[in-house]
Amino acid sequence: MIVATDDERIAVAVRGFGGEAWMTSPDCVSGTDRVAEASRGLSEEILVNVQGDEPMMDPSVIDAVAGPLLADPSVRMTTAAIVQEDPEDHVRPSVVKVVVDDRGDALYFSRAPIPHYRDSGSGRYRKHLGIYGYRKDFLLRLSGLPPSSLEEAERLEQLRVLQSGGKIRVVDVEHDSVGVDTPEDLRAVEMRICARKKR
Repeated sequence: MIVATDDERIAVAVRGFGGEAWMTSPDCVSGTDRVAEASRGLSEEILVNVQGDEPMMDPSVIDAVAGPLLADPSVRMTTAAIVQEDPEDHVRPSVVKVVVDDRGDALYFSRAPIPHYRDSGSGRYRKHLGIYGYRKDFLLRLSGLPPSSLEEAERLEQLRVLQSGGKIRVVDVEHDSVGVDTPEDLRAVEMRICARKKR
């Protein structure tokens, strides 16, 4: 486990608890670009990017994201999602949704409520979790592409892959995560951490 960051305060905190932190360029546009930069110093061919704004990621989700890369050489990138039916989260822009094809490859990611249930108003959807697995060669090629127009419109780095013709295998998992995108999200994570400590 390596923490890649451009902030010395984060590096100091990580080293303070015995972790390994690598400094990366402040010019990295996204987490994908930061992981790509750090990967140049690694010999591993399969990498999993657990993003810093997902502090509650269950270890089983990390294993699930790595699984297709280990099992199938044709899979170049993976991510995770959890099936939900919460109509409030479905419309929240801070909750990213994904729709997939019959093989489980992503068709699109959006902050908008997809799929749109025209007649019923709401239904099942996949909430995207902020974790990615890559083959190193694919990651380095991806980081060489400029940000795409869809990526910039939605502020979702994974859309660079889809817009350039790449595929992302989406693995359905059972454990949700709380992404910290808003002050309300931060409070929810703090409450969960406090609840775990009390057990």
